[in-house]
Amino acid sequence: MPTQPHARTGPVRIGARGSKLSLAQAGHMQRRIAAQLGVDPQDARAVEQVAPLIVITTSGDRIQDRRLLEIGGKGLFTKEIEEALIDGAIDCAIHSMKDVPSVLPEGLCIAAIPEREDPRDAFLSRGPLTLEDLPDGATLGTASLRRQAQCLYRRPDLKVQMLRGNVDTRLAKLAAGDADAILLAYSGLRRLGLGDLPKSLIDPRQAPPAPGQGALAIEVREADRDLPWVQALVCETTTLCVTAERGALIALEGSCRTPVGAHAWLEGGALHLIVEALSPGGTLRFRHTGESEVTRLSDPLASAHDLGLSLGQAIKDEAGDDIVL
Repeated sequence: MPTQPHARTGPVRIGARGSKLSLAQAGHMQRRIAAQLGVDPQDARAVEQVAPLIVITTSGDRIQDRRLLEIGGKGLFTKEIEEALIDGAIDCAIHSMKDVPSVLPEGLCIAAIPEREDPRDAFLSRGPLTLEDLPDGATLGTASLRRQAQCLYRRPDLKVQMLRGNVDTRLAKLAAGDADAILLAYSGLRRLGLGDLPKSLIDPRQAPPAPGQGALAIEVREADRDLPWVQALVCETTTLCVTAERGALIALEGSCRTPVGAHAWLEGGALHLIVEALSPGGTLRFRHTGESEVTRLSDPLASAHDLGLSLGQAIKDEAGDDIVL
């Protein structure tokens, strides 16, 4: 059924990072928001009038020579954008969900999580088809502590090279021989039209991706969370899965210092969840799985959140400080 546009006075100003991937993601949501505001999403000029895109450079974008854990964590990709939202300079923010900290600033909320892209990690190399095919002692480029730990768990002989930067930068470093292989979010490659580049994709049940990977977060002020154009962007299935994954993240106090992966999916009316955390060097791995019959419950979101919390807490109780860098 066609979506009916909703009336609004004044434009919806959208804040996003300036990377090519962020602009691709934000541009897609900008067109969807404009459609909800009664504008033809193919009319670029009209779209920009009713839902202007405002680029905000974050601390995480400016500092590229160190791991996020050394400069304050992944919240550095959202801090300046959230400040603009609180100050009223923008009306909503578009984030990659995996970049959003588990605790938000007072007065802000994640009001919508649209349909998710493919959440898997992608394996790219200058030859080998899989991680197992890399030669002994090969160099893997990644800035993700989770990817580092998961790969070292499977291949303890690998050398891990810190590799930050946007997608183009990382691809260029791979081509230049700075690493024999790299891992990137497949969702980002697909959104950039580069979905044909991976040699293979990582099974999310074998090595769960970052909680929320592949999903976008629409962040607004609390007072705006129920606006019709906001609620029209909600995907209930994605919201359930991401809520479970982020429940585990909260329980594990997940940050750039804790290698945490989580993967949730709906099957047969039940929400299934795999959560794992590893020691940073990949020598230890802790995994718990569970499910919830969410379709039979009056509050499936609360059940999804509780499932994530319980599995995350079980890992935390078992692992202790072994999973913290």
